[in-house]
Amino acid sequence: MEQEERAGQQPIEGVYDESQIQVLEGLEAVRKRPGMYIGSTSARGLHHLVYEIVDNSIDEALAGRCDRIEVTLLPDGSVSVQDDGRGIPSGIHPKMGIPTLEVVYTVLHAGGKFGGEGYKYSGGLHGVGASVVNALSEWLEIDNCHEGRRYTERFERGHVARPFRDEGPTDRHGLYVRFKPDPLIFEETVFDYEVLLKRLREQAFLNGGVNISLRDEREPQEDGSYREDDLMYEGGIRSFVEHINAQKHCELIHPDVIYMKAETGDQIAEVAMQYNDSYNEVLLTFANNINTVEGGTHEIGFKTALTKVLNDYGRKYGILKDSDKNLGGDDVREGLSAVVSVKLTEAQFEGQTKGKLGNSEMRTFVYNLVTEKLSEYLEENPSVGKAILEKSLAAFRAREAARKAREATRRKGLLEGSTLPGKLADCQEKNAELTELYLVEGDSAGGSAKQGRNSRFQAILPLRGKVLNVEKTRLDKVYSNLSLIPIIQALGCGIGEEFDPAKLRYGKIIIMADADVDGSHIRILLLTFFFRHMRRLVEDGHIYFAQPPLYKIYRKGSKYGSERYAYSDEQRDAIIAEMGGTNIEAERYKGLGEMDPEQLWETTMDPACRTILRVTIEDAVACDELFSLLMGDKVEPRRQFIEQNAKFAENLDI
Repeated sequence: MEQEERAGQQPIEGVYDESQIQVLEGLEAVRKRPGMYIGSTSARGLHHLVYEIVDNSIDEALAGRCDRIEVTLLPDGSVSVQDDGRGIPSGIHPKMGIPTLEVVYTVLHAGGKFGGEGYKYSGGLHGVGASVVNALSEWLEIDNCHEGRRYTERFERGHVARPFRDEGPTDRHGLYVRFKPDPLIFEETVFDYEVLLKRLREQAFLNGGVNISLRDEREPQEDGSYREDDLMYEGGIRSFVEHINAQKHCELIHPDVIYMKAETGDQIAEVAMQYNDSYNEVLLTFANNINTVEGGTHEIGFKTALTKVLNDYGRKYGILKDSDKNLGGDDVREGLSAVVSVKLTEAQFEGQTKGKLGNSEMRTFVYNLVTEKLSEYLEENPSVGKAILEKSLAAFRAREAARKAREATRRKGLLEGSTLPGKLADCQEKNAELTELYLVEGDSAGGSAKQGRNSRFQAILPLRGKVLNVEKTRLDKVYSNLSLIPIIQALGCGIGEEFDPAKLRYGKIIIMADADVDGSHIRILLLTFFFRHMRRLVEDGHIYFAQPPLYKIYRKGSKYGSERYAYSDEQRDAIIAEMGGTNIEAERYKGLGEMDPEQLWETTMDPACRTILRVTIEDAVACDELFSLLMGDKVEPRRQFIEQNAKFAENLDI
């Protein structure tokens, strides 16, 4: 059958022979397929260029040769990175026959990190840093001071524009790199100060004692000075944990950060941890300064050892009774903020983005470190040990209560796969990739949405009562909450330990609430619920916000159906001007319930016309901090946040 099908195919036009095999010389491959080297040509890829150059300076710091790194955003759109390291060797390269400085910036996979004694520990996000940055820059300039002499060179789009030059003797040492991203490559070329600051702060924490500064010279502040942040943390990852907990605005279970370190041969492991009274954990892991967002062997070693040590300690001192079950991993990590950082000479990463560490020996190395050092610490600090065990036991009891609540809810038939909430107007399509679930604020808007929708692929669930703030409650309360049970039923994928994304019934979950303060509150409550209990839905891009119009604009006396809609004040003014500006009425919607089914479909639900915003997680730690700040118990930090950001608020219903 297979051969018959092939025989029936039409021959492909053209010739496929040796001449069709394309060889891209030098850095052409990078410019042809930039996404293969920096992930994307979006804002994320743009900032990645800076990380690549900074990481080279960080490697100098790891080698003990660099104390200060300065990053400066310049008015012409370029950025400079300067360090006080050794600089790059600049003699003629024995194999390439050109200056070594030029080799580093024009040849892929060239550098001092591929074997040899140049660097013992090295990150480098993709191992091709400097040459890739050069290839993707409109221009790049180097001022290199190495062993008492100064050397310069300029490149344009990867090609030499001003040849390598020996500028003579100097008493300085280190490397200065300045480059301007190529607008032919990147979708946008404006650097975001806050994005760079987060990354540089992280590197300063991971490399205690190294001073990293970020300065923005693109536009002066109100007082005429330029914004600048100096980042140096003598405490290293201990300071990192303190920073995480300070951002969470929680009460600490114990005052001091627990710090552990081991160094054997070519391996170093550091762990810093501290408990707070929240219900959420923050565990960050790094290998050679690379954030291993998918974990790996070092994370497994830490988690396994932590669970064992706390169970052994609880048994030894009778805090856990003979009849008690062992504490689980989720129990001992509730309220934990921890950073695990390892350094090794031959790091093996899994995946294109190096998100997971694969070295099997690091599991045992970290496990032994935590088992030994944490056991010693708890023996020497029994009050801390007792406080952590009590916290973990409370988490265990809450998990048991959640299990019982889940079983009780299931006995009532509320969580069975075949059970759907009574108010759900389901769609006909069964393929989850093609379906949408609208979570609609209010019965009135829910009624209009049910009438106006396309029932083939759009399902409607009106929200019932006030949504629970899950930031302040444990999981057992979620199972008994009448506002959340229908959502859990409708989605079908479970929550917490039972969450299974394969069972999700809808590809898009669209939160549709009024464009006012109450609507904003409902959106953040639902988003908190998804972030804390169904986080994969946010990470995988299933959650959206509908964007209903703010104004209906029409000419007085005109016939029904000639209205136009505006989604912002600026758009309203533009439409009024376009319609002539006289005898025009701009009616502000008080809520979704004011729209009839046709209007709701046309403005907010029709895929051909609507605007919906996808919720993404660019920075999981920042999201965690923001949810803790906005939805937690502490009033004062929330008040300060509102005061600082009030000027950015739009569409307030006052």
